[in-house]
Amino acid sequence: MFTSIEIPFGCKMLFNVVDLKEGVTVEDVELLLGEMCQVVKENYGDDNGGFIAGQVYRNAGFISDEGSVMEETDKSKRVQQNMGDLVIVTYWKSFEQHEASHADTLFKERFAKLAEYCDSTFEVGYDMLWQGTPEA
Repeated sequence: MFTSIEIPFGCKMLFNVVDLKEGVTVEDVELLLGEMCQVVKENYGDDNGGFIAGQVYRNAGFISDEGSVMEETDKSKRVQQNMGDLVIVTYWKSFEQHEASHADTLFKERFAKLAEYCDSTFEVGYDMLWQGTPEA
C-alpha cells in the first residue's frame, strides 16, 4: 500500500483537487479516501482498467518564492483562495480508461460518499511531456 511507484513515460496524469467543507478535516475523510483508492487499485489496475499508480497529498499551504512568478499581493491572495485541502494524483494508460473506471458503479459509490464532505472537487488531465531522475 505504501510503496514507491514507477511512472512509465507517456502515461496520462489526472490531478483531482478536493476542497473539504468548512469544519471537515482530512482525518474525517481518511478512511473513505483509502477505501476509494483501494477500489481503484484492486479493480482497474490491469490492462483493461488502465490504472498505473496514484498518490494523495495534503495541501501544506506552501508557495515557493523561487518557483513562482507573481506579485507579493497576488501570492497572499492565492494562498487565501480555495486551493483545495487534498489532491489525488493518478496515472493511467489512457484518459478513456480513467473515464470508464470512474463511470463504473463500484467507483461512483465510493466517490459519492467522499463528495458529501466536499464543497467541490475537480479533476484535470495532463499529458506527460518529460520525466527524469538525477544522473549518477
